[in-house]
Amino acid sequence: MERIEDYRNRISDRLLKEQLEAAGVVLVQGPKWCGKTTTAVHAAESVLYLDDPRQIKNNLSMAENDPVALFEGEKPRVIDEWQLAPQLWDAARFEVSRLGAVGMLIFTGSAVPPDMSRITHTGTGRFAWLTMRPMTLWESGESNGRMSLLSLFAGTAQSAVSNDMSLERMAFLVCRGGWPGSLHLSESAAIRQARNYVDTVCQSDITRVDNVERNPELARLVMRSYARHQGAQVPLSTIVADIDANRGYSVSTDTVASYIAALRKIFVIEDMSAWNPNLRSKTAIRTSDTRYYVDPSIAAAALSVSPKDLMGDLNTLGLLFETLAVRDLRVFAEAIDGSVSHYRDRNGLECDAVIHLRNGAYGLVEVKIGGDTLIEEGAKNLKKLASKINTDNMGKPSFLMILTALGTYAFKRSDDIWIVPIGSLKD
Repeated sequence: MERIEDYRNRISDRLLKEQLEAAGVVLVQGPKWCGKTTTAVHAAESVLYLDDPRQIKNNLSMAENDPVALFEGEKPRVIDEWQLAPQLWDAARFEVSRLGAVGMLIFTGSAVPPDMSRITHTGTGRFAWLTMRPMTLWESGESNGRMSLLSLFAGTAQSAVSNDMSLERMAFLVCRGGWPGSLHLSESAAIRQARNYVDTVCQSDITRVDNVERNPELARLVMRSYARHQGAQVPLSTIVADIDANRGYSVSTDTVASYIAALRKIFVIEDMSAWNPNLRSKTAIRTSDTRYYVDPSIAAAALSVSPKDLMGDLNTLGLLFETLAVRDLRVFAEAIDGSVSHYRDRNGLECDAVIHLRNGAYGLVEVKIGGDTLIEEGAKNLKKLASKINTDNMGKPSFLMILTALGTYAFKRSDDIWIVPIGSLKD
C-alpha cells in the first residue's frame, strides 16, 4: 500500500469528498491494489484496521457484541476490511439513520465481497458507492493534462503540447499498469508485480470470491483467452473454444461463465456495454459487451508478454493500448458525471468509445496507437457514424476525437476532428 506521505492525488479524492457530503457511509470498491484504502485514509480523520493482527480477535468480538463502538472516533472514520464483519453494514445504517448525519464512515476492503446473507437492509439513502480503478496516466504523471475532457465537451479546448512518449515507453506503461505501488519500483519489478497480481487472482482470489473451489490452471487459461480478445465483442463460445484448443479437452460453457463472473465480482474484468443511439435509418446495432480488463497490465501478464515482446507485435500492443485508453476514459468520464460505452452495427461500423454525460451531451472517440493510416481510418469511422445520427432527436456530438498513443500535439484538424495524444489528456 502506498504510504500516505508519498500520496499522489487521485481523481477519486474529489469524488469521495462529494459522496461524503451526500451520504452517511461511502463504500469504496474496486480491484485490489488500486489504492482504495490509501485514498480513504487520506480523506479520513480516524481509521480502524479491522484485520490488524494485534486486535483482530477483539475487533471481531466487538463487531458481534457492540458494533457501534467500533465507529467511535473522529469523522469521517475508515473501517478497513469491513467485510470481515458484515453485520457492520446494518449497524452503520442504523447509526446514520439515528443521527441523521452525512460523512460519517468510509467502508473499504479487499475485492472479495462480503457475506451478503448477513445484511438485512440495502442501505438506500444512507450508503453511497465509489468505484476506484488503477491510476490513469494523468494521475501517475505520464500525462501533462493540458487537454481536458471537460473542455472538449464545453467547446473551449485549445491546441496543446503533449507529454510525447516513445512507443517503447508506451509498451512499458501497458505492462506496468496503473497500480500505485508500482510507480516507485524498477521497470522489471513493476512488471513482476503485475504478473504476481495475476498469479494471486488465479491461485486464491477467484476461489475466495464465493468460496467455490476453482482450478488455478483453468483460471489462467480463461484469463489468457480474455486477454486475447481485448476490445472485441466475442461470444462466450469463442472463449470456450479457445480454452479447449489450449487445454486438449473440453470444458463446459457454464464452468467458463462462472470463472468470468468471479473475475467480474472482484473487479478484474470490466466489460463495456453497447451504445444505442437514435439513427436516421434503421440499422441493427450489436448489443454484445466489449471484453476488457480493468487495467492493461492484467492482459499483458495473462499473455506473459513483456514490453520487448509488444514492440515485436504492434497489433497486440495496439489492442492493449486500447485497454489502457478505455481505463483512463472511464475514470475521466466518471469525474465529469459521465460513462463510456461502444458502438458497432451489423455493417461493421465501429466506435471504440462513446462518452456520454448525464445532461445528454456525448462525444465519439476512436483509439489508435498512431500513424497516418490508422488515424485516417479512425477519422473515416467517426465521420460516417456522426452522419448517421439523428441530430434532431439527440443533438450533435460535442466532439469527435482520435485518442493516440503517440504525438507531440493535441489539436483540431480542418475537418473538426481532434487528435489527442493520451500524454496530454485529463478529466
